Amino acid sequence: MQFHKNFNLKNYNTFGIEAHCSTFVEVQSIEDVCQVLSQNTLPLFLLGGGSNVLFLNEFYDMLFLKNGIKGIEIIQDTEGGTIVEIGGGVVWHEFVLWAIENNLGGVENMSLIPGTVGAAPIQNIGAYGVELKDVFEKLDAINLQTLDIQTFTKEDCQFGYRDSVFKNELKGQFLITKVYLRLRKNSSKLNTSYGDILKVFIEKKIEQPTIRDVSNAVIAIRQSKLPDPLVIGNAGSFFKNPTIPKAQFEVLKEKHPNIIGYPNNTDGVKVAAGWLIEQCGWKGKKQGHVGVHERQALVLVNYGGGKGLEIKALAQKIQTSVLEKFGIELTPEVNFV
Repeated sequence: MQFHKNFNLKNYNTFGIEAHCSTFVEVQSIEDVCQVLSQNTLPLFLLGGGSNVLFLNEFYDMLFLKNGIKGIEIIQDTEGGTIVEIGGGVVWHEFVLWAIENNLGGVENMSLIPGTVGAAPIQNIGAYGVELKDVFEKLDAINLQTLDIQTFTKEDCQFGYRDSVFKNELKGQFLITKVYLRLRKNSSKLNTSYGDILKVFIEKKIEQPTIRDVSNAVIAIRQSKLPDPLVIGNAGSFFKNPTIPKAQFEVLKEKHPNIIGYPNNTDGVKVAAGWLIEQCGWKGKKQGHVGVHERQALVLVNYGGGKGLEIKALAQKIQTSVLEKFGIELTPEVNFV
C-alpha cells in the first residue's frame, strides 16, 4: 500500500479529465482500509473504476481511496443456484468473463459495462433487460466512521432504476468490500428479449444460443454504438432513460409518432433518452473540446483537453432543450464531483 501526493487522476476517470488530488491510495484488503481511515484527516472520496464520475475541479484537497480488493470464489453450489463472492475492486467485465468461463449465467447481458464490482450495487447497473438486482444475494461493506463490517440484503439496498440506498441516505458512508451474486448453471433462462440481441443471432444463424453467445452479441452491439474510453473520453450513458406517465406518453406519441418508449412495472413508460436528445439536434454536435457522440446521442465525450465544467455545461443545455421540446426532465447517471 503506497500513498501518492499531488496525484494525477486523468487515468482514473474514463472521461480522461485532467485533475489532481492531494493524496491517493489504493487498498487491497479490509485491513488496508482500516489502517488508512484510522490515520486520515482529509475529506474522503471513494473511487472505483472512475467510469461514472465527472471531475469539475482541477484540484481536490482530499484523500482519494481506490478500492482494489480482489478475489472471486464460489461459496455455495446447489440446485437453487451458485453463489459467488467477488471482491469490490474486481473489474466488472473481468468477472462477467470469469462467470462465462465457468458456465455460470445471469450476468452475460451486462457484458462490457465499465467499472468495478463494488460500484455495481451503488448504481444497480443494468443492460439489455437485466439489472444487478436480478442476481444479487447480499454485500459486505465497511462503515467509514466506525470501521465495522455490515451486511446488506437485497431489501436493505433499496434497488431502483440505476439507484440504491448507497446513492441516497447512505451516500459516502460505506465502502463495499464484497458482493455476493446468485448465478445459474445452465443456459435455459437466457434473456434475449431485446431486439438487437435477436438481430445478431439471426445474422449469425445462431438457433440455440449459449450465455457466451449472448455475451458476444452484447459486446458487439456495445462496441458498435459506444466509443472506447481509451480512444475518446466518455462515461457511457450520461443520462438515465426517464419514466413518464402513460397519459403523457400518449400525448407525445400523437405529436411524435416515432417516439421510443417501453412500459415499465408501474403505470409509466420508460422513454429512450438518446432518442429525445437526437430529436433536439444534439447528436454529433461538438462544443470546443467536448461534444455528443456521433453514433449515440446518450454519450457525451471529451475529445481531448476538455474540462469537467465544459461537459456539465453541455449536459445542462441538452437538458434544457429536451425539457422545452418534450416537457421531459433528464437526470444524469454520472456523478458530479
